[in-house]
Amino acid sequence: MKKPVLVIMAAGMGSRYGGLKQIDPVGRNGEIILDYSLFDAKRAGFEKAIIVIKRENEALFREVIGDRASRQMEIQYAYQEMDDLPEGFSIPEGRKKPWGTAHAVACCRGVVDGNFAVINSDDFYGRGAYEEIYRFLTENETPHHYAMLGYQLRNTVTEFGSVARGICHVENGFLRDITERTKIFKRGQDAAYTEDDETFVPLAGDSLVSMNFWGFTPQILEEIWDKFPGFLEENLKTNPEKCEFYLPTVVNNQLLDHRADVRVLPCMESWYGVTYKEDLPNVKAAIGRLKQEGKYPERLWD
Repeated sequence: MKKPVLVIMAAGMGSRYGGLKQIDPVGRNGEIILDYSLFDAKRAGFEKAIIVIKRENEALFREVIGDRASRQMEIQYAYQEMDDLPEGFSIPEGRKKPWGTAHAVACCRGVVDGNFAVINSDDFYGRGAYEEIYRFLTENETPHHYAMLGYQLRNTVTEFGSVARGICHVENGFLRDITERTKIFKRGQDAAYTEDDETFVPLAGDSLVSMNFWGFTPQILEEIWDKFPGFLEENLKTNPEKCEFYLPTVVNNQLLDHRADVRVLPCMESWYGVTYKEDLPNVKAAIGRLKQEGKYPERLWD
């Protein structure tokens, strides 16, 4: 059985953040969140990471993270290209936004040929999360048997605006369905979502959500590419410039059709993320505390 690899989605534009948040430093020595992700993954057993980026950002990513991390593990790049589309489709006029998280993962077809984990590049998931997913991936030999790290919603929202989260329905440890909510707002220890900016529906703070930390078998790559044309046919008619093909949507469709199952791995680790620039000081402070507690060395790669 081949060793699992880590796929990191790093091609997003950071529209809520207002810049390329993947490379903003959060550590005292210039570390970015991805430094900690790779460091935790390496400690968990991963020996190879594939970073999905825009091709024009490759030199920047090599300089900021890839060159130093590659001293400890193998780093490879895959490219999320706007024109990487099924036959018969082309880039709509005015489209600048990448095609979404499912498309980002599909960009690894031909590169990934075994079990793999998927993460966002700008989320801090915690060491234990990587250990959980690595254990699952090394033990799983069943196609279409996936895993997902589940975080409590209250630990993933921000004071500074809305967030998008996949709300999970879990039964007996398995994901039954997942609903993508793109405008969730913090409400004390709980939250609420809206579809029209007028009506708000309450959400319990202990609801489990997907933070795009998945464990997959390689069959998911075929599934994504098979479903991509149908997504484009439907959505290019109504939202050609901004529609996105979400990874949770692909998984959810497989669940509804009983073609896959997803083991939910509840995660007690602290999650930190930078949705808005105003979140950055809190993330820096949290990582500083973790270093003081001895959970990370002062310099990760020395």
